[in-house]
Parts: sequence; C-alpha cells; structure tokens
Amino acid sequence: MASRACRDFSRSALLRRAVAQAGQGLPEIEPGMPLPAGTGLDRRELLARSVGLALAVYGASRVGLPGLDEGIAHAAAAASPSEPVLVTVYMNGGVDSLSVLAPVGDPAYRRLRPRLALPDSGLRFGEDDRLRWHPSARALEELHREGKLTVLPAVGYTGADQSHFTSRHYWEVGATDASARTGWLGRYLDRYGSADNPMQGLSLDGSLSPVLATARAPVAALRGADGYTFWSHNVWGQVEGRMRESIGLLGAAAGSGDRELARAAAVASQADTLHRQLAPLRAKARDGTKFGSPVEYPKHRSSFPDRLAGLAAMLALGLPLRCVSLSAFGMYDTHSEQPDQLAAGLQLTADSLLAFQRDLEARGLADRVVTLVWSEFGRRAEENGSRGTDHGAAGIGFLLGSRVRGRMIGEFPGLGKLDGDGNLRATADFRALYAALVEQWLGADAAVVVPRAGAFDRPRLFR
Repeated sequence: MASRACRDFSRSALLRRAVAQAGQGLPEIEPGMPLPAGTGLDRRELLARSVGLALAVYGASRVGLPGLDEGIAHAAAAASPSEPVLVTVYMNGGVDSLSVLAPVGDPAYRRLRPRLALPDSGLRFGEDDRLRWHPSARALEELHREGKLTVLPAVGYTGADQSHFTSRHYWEVGATDASARTGWLGRYLDRYGSADNPMQGLSLDGSLSPVLATARAPVAALRGADGYTFWSHNVWGQVEGRMRESIGLLGAAAGSGDRELARAAAVASQADTLHRQLAPLRAKARDGTKFGSPVEYPKHRSSFPDRLAGLAAMLALGLPLRCVSLSAFGMYDTHSEQPDQLAAGLQLTADSLLAFQRDLEARGLADRVVTLVWSEFGRRAEENGSRGTDHGAAGIGFLLGSRVRGRMIGEFPGLGKLDGDGNLRATADFRALYAALVEQWLGADAAVVVPRAGAFDRPRLFR
C-alpha cells in the first residue's frame, strides 16, 4: 500500500511545476505561502526550436541564441580539469531521519514508535553507537565506513516551519525569508558565473530548480544527458541523418553578406557541433550500459540512476558544469504506510549515489565533485495512527565525495529532549553548511550567497 501525502505537499508540487513551465501562470495558493525562487524568470530554448533541441535556458533574455552556444564552447575550453562541481540531490517530502539512522539504543525509541521502530540492522553507525543504518541504506553505510560520507543527523534551523512549501523554500533560497526570489546557488552564479554559459547551473529534472534560480546569469534545465538531441516530426532513419548533415552544411553560409542568413547559418552550425559533441551520451556502450559508464547503476523504472550516470558522462566530456541540481527517486511525505514506501525510495537513492561515486572514481573525477543530499525537514518522533509519521523539524543530510572529512556535523540529540511539538532539535544549521560549502568548496565569499552568513559558525567539511 502506498503512503498518502498531505495536501500541502501536493500544492507545493503543483506550484513548482507551473513556475518551471514559464508563461503558464500560477495556481492559487494559501495566503502567506512564499512563491518559489525563479518565479517569472524568462525561459527560451538554447538553440532553434525548429530542430527540437531539448535544453531550456532560463534567465538569458539579454543573450542571443548563438551567443549562448558560443558561451558553452568558450567555457568548456577555459575550464580547469580541477574546477570544483557541486551537486545537490533533493529527497522529496521530508525524509524520516529516525528510520534512515534508527536510534535503536535510545530507550525512548520503541515507546514512541511501537509499530514503526526498526529492529537492530547490525549496520552500526560508527560515530554514535545508539544509531543503526536502515537496511535499505547499506550503500550509505559503506560510503561512511570508507570516510566518503559526512552525516548531519539533525540538520535544520531554529523555529522550524513544518510546511513543505515554506521549509523547502527556505532550503532552496538559503535563508528563512519568504520573499526571496533567487536560489542560494543562483546567487553564487550571479556573482561568480558567466553571462553566456547556461551549463554552469544545470537542473537535471527537466524544469528549473529553484536552488539554481538566478537574477542575471543564464542557467539550464535538461531532462537527462541523452535528452539533448535533434527531433523533427515524422522524420527518422536515413532522412533524419540527411537532415542533420544539411543543417551542418548550412554553416558554410556564415560568411555571406546577408546578415540574417549568416545568423541562421551560425545557429545551424553550432547546433550541429554541439549535437556531435554530445553524441557519446546518446550511444550505448558495447556492454549495454548507457553513457559508457564504467560501473553498473541500478536498473529501475525511475530515471534517477540514468540521470546520475549521464551527469558523470557529461563531466567526463569536459562540459563546463559548476552547480547541478536533481531530485532523488521516492516520495518521503509518509503520513501512512511508511515502511515499504520509505524503504523503496531509500534503497534506490542510496544505491544510485554509491554507483555515482564509483563512476566518478573510475573516471578520475572524484576529487572534483561533492554531492549534497537534503530534504526539507525530518518527521515527528512519535508515530501516528496510520503506520506513518507527520511533519517534523530537524532532519538528516549528507555530504558525499572523496574529499569530505567523513565526520559527523552536529550530533544526534537523542529523544529525551524533543521540542514542544515532539520533534528532534537541530544540532546543525543548514545555512552554516551552505556558507562552509561556498567558502571551502567553491572558493567564494559566503556573505554574497548566504544572508547573515557571519552569524553562523562554519563546520570544517573537507580534509
């Protein structure tokens, strides 16, 4: 039986979908609920719509279409092989941290969760003997044991808002500010990014991620690494091949005296070039794996493993990516029938993240990439009457990569001193984590990106 998400969760999803589909208007929401970052941000296709390219670019109203493609090429040529990349992975709906790391050694655990309390899995969390990994999180336990996973067992903010809509917005904009309209990584790109490289901020969910919403710099959305391709209605096979060849040959007109013809020729030539450059992402390797991945990713109806595999391949091609956002498989708003729903989402997410790390290691890219895994809040410590858990406060977060310290940030506060609503108290603030990532990983000024950054003590994140 599937879990049942609350109405607030459904409203949040509908509004964000409308925002990401520019020009389609917004559904009504409750008074006082913040609009997602990026609301009203202009969208255009990267290259000519007539050839059906699937990359949508946001925030590029001042840049001509050929200029965007040229910006990608220039940024790729100038990119350093050691330039850092930050990936954010969102676990949708508020994941139950007390199941991901079950406090089996806390005497209050079974009293608060007589039906949902997990047995001792034997997967010991080495930094706190009260905690055991969920059986479906075995891949995360492996990474933590190797020192490649930093855990934040109670991350959040003071005065937690238990609305999906509001709490997720706070995490996306990097501040407890309902009026903010740019994402925290969008502000980083506005200050330190390029004016003509939309690949610097890439949403791999097919629509704009509010985390990447900018005020000026172009960012892009792509449904998957193999989604950037030519398409024309009722054209395929040999005819499609000839169409592509013809588009490429149009580039010969770039030197003509006709200004409009030269512009069209430039677009066609650049489209053909980029299509050829990305061809490896559409081809299967001889062993049948997508994107030529040197490791095996989980096989699942979800596109999440493929999107991670494609991301690793894009990085290997040298595409000028800096900040990437995507959502994990699963719906974690588990108000009812929690065990099976949570286990399924957690298993695929954990296994896919492990495969992604192994892929980066095999390609020699692991030192360049760090992955932040987050959710808008945790769940209530006490189970409800529907074999589920309700909205909580502090939740769980992860930082994954070969260069992370692998040491817990904050601590598990225990179940003996819950807040007034019966929730875990935060022992780490997400804004302190963001400030540390901006400074220690991206090498930028946190004050530009995180409002009131000076108020937060930075944890040490990397070796």
